[in-house]
Amino acid sequence: MSSSPPGAGPAVLVTGGSSGLGAAVVTAVARAGGRPLVLDRQRPDDGVPWIECDLADTRAAEEATRDLAERVGGLDAVVTAAGMDVPGRLADVPRDTWERIVVVDLLATVAVVRAALPYLEASRGNVVTVASTLGVKAVGDATAYCAAKFGVVGFTRSLAAELAGSVGVTLLIPGGMRTAFFDDRDPQYRPGPDAKLNDPADTAAAIMFALSQPPGSTVRELVVCAEQETSYP
Repeated sequence: MSSSPPGAGPAVLVTGGSSGLGAAVVTAVARAGGRPLVLDRQRPDDGVPWIECDLADTRAAEEATRDLAERVGGLDAVVTAAGMDVPGRLADVPRDTWERIVVVDLLATVAVVRAALPYLEASRGNVVTVASTLGVKAVGDATAYCAAKFGVVGFTRSLAAELAGSVGVTLLIPGGMRTAFFDDRDPQYRPGPDAKLNDPADTAAAIMFALSQPPGSTVRELVVCAEQETSYP
């Protein structure tokens, strides 16, 4: 995944890199000798270059992406791990909350990738977008999240066709993971004590596999979930 200068590991921009899957990707990149970069509202681990950014502001997300890329001399990969959800019936979820979910999960993904493209084309780099099993299987009380993640699936498949031969594009479809993603939900929307959830480090390892492919070879799509999880297929 690297076309970085000799002695410098590949620069990998991770949205949402301060927690959950994003933090696991940051750790995996660093352990592999890469240079993780983070866009998030919270500070990542010490020493990781980052810009504080609310991804609901897509213009700020684009500017922050370009800023980080220029700061480190380009990008070799982007992983759009940032995401949010507030489950509830459509009539009960406030409009601003519903729309924020779609912006953070879908439109910010598009914004960051758009801003990163010139750098990724120069490095013959890679994009990994993070959808969800709920991007291929809809459930009730998740209209915003399903709309956004179905959108990520469609966006990424189209992007892969558009960029074939210039940038590697991988769609990641993860199942539920043991992260803080579920912590702020109403109890009825939290995984039960017997829920089968994946370790985010295992999902991050799959992302690293996709990023390790040489130019001309691309992992188009990955479904990664706990073997006994019920959300897929």
